[in-house]
Amino acid sequence: MIIQNEETLIAWGEKLGHLLDVGDVLILSGDLGAGKTTFTKGLARGLDIDQMIKSPTYTIVREYEGRLPLYHLDVYRIDGDPDSIDLDAFLFGEGITVIEWGELLEEALPDDYLHVTLHHEGEGRRLELAAVGQRSQELMEAWKDAAARVGD
Repeated sequence: MIIQNEETLIAWGEKLGHLLDVGDVLILSGDLGAGKTTFTKGLARGLDIDQMIKSPTYTIVREYEGRLPLYHLDVYRIDGDPDSIDLDAFLFGEGITVIEWGELLEEALPDDYLHVTLHHEGEGRRLELAAVGQRSQELMEAWKDAAARVGD
């Protein structure tokens, strides 16, 4: 999927946010500045979160309240050590978990998650999707259908 601008990236995230349910886990990968936090702003909109979404780079975790709680983590700074934070509290909590740089926690990840990788593509972004597990496969298919109507 090619995303031409920030506004469209947020809209795609919002479409996915509407589909999310308790226990859903998303892994966001991509270089610095690829749009991971921008994409999360869209997810938050889809979860009816009114708070300003900020990068959790230095705080490791930010929590937001909306239709469902959103746990937004950036694990880059924990050097792949999931024991340095209470990861299970987020993965098995009452909300949605979004983990930037989550691929660094490969062994600690749950059996079901949606992996979204963002790449710079000219002035825009290219999204690659990979579903691990049945729920994430269903979520990915529903999101593709909803994202096809982003301009609606």
